[in-house]
Amino acid sequence: MNSLLSAAFDGQMLSEYGSGLLTTLYLTLACALVSYLIGIPVGVLLSVTDKDGIRPNKLVNTVVGFLVNVLRSIPFVILLVVALPFTKLLVGTKVGDTAFLVPLILSAAPFVARMVESSLKEVDKGVIEAAHSMGSTDMQIILKVLLPEAKPSLLVGGAIAVTTILGYTPLATLVGGGGLGAIAVQYGLYRFNYPVMYIASILIIILVQILQELGLRLAKRSDKRISR
Repeated sequence: MNSLLSAAFDGQMLSEYGSGLLTTLYLTLACALVSYLIGIPVGVLLSVTDKDGIRPNKLVNTVVGFLVNVLRSIPFVILLVVALPFTKLLVGTKVGDTAFLVPLILSAAPFVARMVESSLKEVDKGVIEAAHSMGSTDMQIILKVLLPEAKPSLLVGGAIAVTTILGYTPLATLVGGGGLGAIAVQYGLYRFNYPVMYIASILIIILVQILQELGLRLAKRSDKRISR
């Protein structure tokens, strides 16, 4: 047991933990960024075209909602395999960290879109009606009313999305990717060095707590309803 503990804290493993931490952050934040670049417009479209939205359109809402629901309903491990040809086409390889990002984004973007839609639906209808009465266009309402008013909820949703994405990063090991999850599996589980597995897992937990707390603090600071 002492030899396993020593191996878990030797220079090589400490370097691996540092590299794994950076890789995990890369996978999580890169996926979150691209997922929000896709998810925000899709979420806005779902909210705007809803029957209670500012521009109802049943056909568009139904088609887009169906596509979002289909991607959300596919288990991530299955999506990871099914998306391999698309991944190869898009990034030129089926293995590695960047290749893992493709199915991760395909899974996360629909989740983000639904969270954005939910946040926008929380905006007070009276604020929207007031903007309409002042002659604001639909785009002005979206950019200057809906998104700013929903900002606290969007940030809370962002914290949830980031921690959810982080929870999927250990599966990068299935396509030859890295990160703390890969260290826990390859150096810990497969080599029966459980201290390494526990240390990598604890680092993931700490990272989740930091990112979630950061998101919640940003949401609280942006909420105009909370007196400072």
